Amino acid sequence: MSDSDRDVLVRGVDLDAETRCAHYRSDRDVVALRFGCCEDFFACYRCHEAVADHEAVPWPRDRFDEPAVYCGACGSIMTAPEYLECEHTCPHCDAPFNPGCRRHVHLYFEKPS
Repeated sequence: MSDSDRDVLVRGVDLDAETRCAHYRSDRDVVALRFGCCEDFFACYRCHEAVADHEAVPWPRDRFDEPAVYCGACGSIMTAPEYLECEHTCPHCDAPFNPGCRRHVHLYFEKPS
């Protein structure tokens, strides 16, 4: 994957062009996250529950240097640390990200042991 790849397949329920889904539709809900179980990008953990046929597994810490977060606003792909350190704003296009997603970070990224 490149830094900007509009060909990334994002899975979910009732997605719009910027990855907002049926569960999260604010202007700031433009992030899709990659899961360790299937390596697919989903608009949110609830979309994974609805669409996937398996239990969700967060993105593993030993793969934090690989692409794991997609900005639906500009198509940029980030690593987990880039996303976690970006202050709720895309480092590529300055699109605002939903700060409430921090409440679910443990569902998307493996915690340190």
